[in-house]
Amino acid sequence: MPYQFEDLKKNCPTEWRDYIEHSFVRQLGNASLAPEAFQHYLKQDYLFLIQFARAFALAAYKSPTLSDLRQAKDGLQAILDTELDLHIRYCNEWGISEDELANLPEARATLAYTRYVLDTGNRGDLLDLHVALSPCMVGYGEIANWLDRAETIRGGANPYDAWIAMYESDEFQDAMQAEIRWLDERLADVSPARFEQLTRIFRDATRLEIDFWDMGLNLRD
Repeated sequence: MPYQFEDLKKNCPTEWRDYIEHSFVRQLGNASLAPEAFQHYLKQDYLFLIQFARAFALAAYKSPTLSDLRQAKDGLQAILDTELDLHIRYCNEWGISEDELANLPEARATLAYTRYVLDTGNRGDLLDLHVALSPCMVGYGEIANWLDRAETIRGGANPYDAWIAMYESDEFQDAMQAEIRWLDERLADVSPARFEQLTRIFRDATRLEIDFWDMGLNLRD
């Protein structure tokens, strides 16, 4: 049987569950998350997006086909022209100014995760890079879907409802499914030894996502 993205998750069940169902996520859903914890997360997520854009620029360099190159270009453009502006406006709603964002130091969890992704992409090929990014690119959509099934408070009673809605939107869910299809097509051709390498990348990246939630929840620098 050819490998699929689902097999990466099956090989890392504990890490994936601990990421998707993290206390930070649960508290987002039941509206008990401390506002300062969410603000800390938002600030660091802004810095993460900047490094995420660099990862898509690296993906363009690593692209072996015109189709892959266009995909990387679209991802980079979406972050620079849309997502960062939306994030800045959302931060403003939470009392975080653009000047404050521009002068933020990176938390250690932010440094560890983003540099791991970039280092993985530099050392490996385009598939390595996408697997390292997949806990973010796929995981946030799965988190929104899990919250939809959990005892989540919706609407005005939950100050984090807009965050949940962003990742359960058709636009993000479509992007998530497109990424899964891309990964499934490439994973179908890899050998068992190569799949084990990719599993290690996926596991490490998922662990670093858990650390990113921990950073937000515990206000770590």
